[in-house]
Amino acid sequence: MKLYYSPGACSLSPHIVLHESGLPHEAIAAQTKTHKLPDGSDYYQVNPLGYVPLLELDDGQRLREGPAIVQYLADRVPEKKLAPAWGTMERYRLLEWLTFIGTEIHKGFSPLFNAAMPAEGKQLARDRLAQRLKWLDGELAGKTYLLGADFSVADAYLFTVLNWTKPTQIDISGLANLVAYHARVGARPAVQAAMRHEGLIK
Repeated sequence: MKLYYSPGACSLSPHIVLHESGLPHEAIAAQTKTHKLPDGSDYYQVNPLGYVPLLELDDGQRLREGPAIVQYLADRVPEKKLAPAWGTMERYRLLEWLTFIGTEIHKGFSPLFNAAMPAEGKQLARDRLAQRLKWLDGELAGKTYLLGADFSVADAYLFTVLNWTKPTQIDISGLANLVAYHARVGARPAVQAAMRHEGLIK
C-alpha cells in the first residue's frame, strides 16, 4: 500500500494508523502547495482533487478521505482493535466521533489556514473552535481515549487536528483533560514513528 501525505496535515491520522496496524506500506510526501511528488511527477495525476490523504491499495484501487481510509486499515487488522466491529453500537460511536472531528474540528480550522480570510472571520472561527474544544474536554473526563480504555482510529484523527492549535494560536492550556489526552496519544510509539517520518519531531 502507498499513503500519500503532507507533513503535519490531516494525512498524519492514517499515517499513525498504518504504524499502529503494522501493515506494510510506503509513505509518499505529496506537497499540497506545489502538488509535486518526490519524483517530480504531478500529484493531480494520482488524486485529481489535489489534497491528502490518499491510500493506493496493492491492486491499484484508491481510497480518499481520512475517515474512510482509517476504517479500512482498522478492518484489515481486527485483532489490533483499532475500530469496534461493524454492527455494534461501539462502531456507531466511532462513526459519530469521526464525523464530529471531521466536520466540527477539522473543518473549523480551515479559515485559520486561509491567508485571504479577514481577521474578524478568523476570530469567529477561533471562538467556535474554543466552544467545541471545551465540550470535548468535558467528554474526556475520566476517559483514557475517546471510546474509553482502547485507542481507536478516532484518537489518531483527534490528535492530528489538536496539533494545529499551536500554529493557529488557540490556547488549550486551561483544558486539563484535553491537554493530558493529547500528551497521552502523542507518547504512543506508533504516533512518534509517524511524526518522526514526517519530520515533525526528531
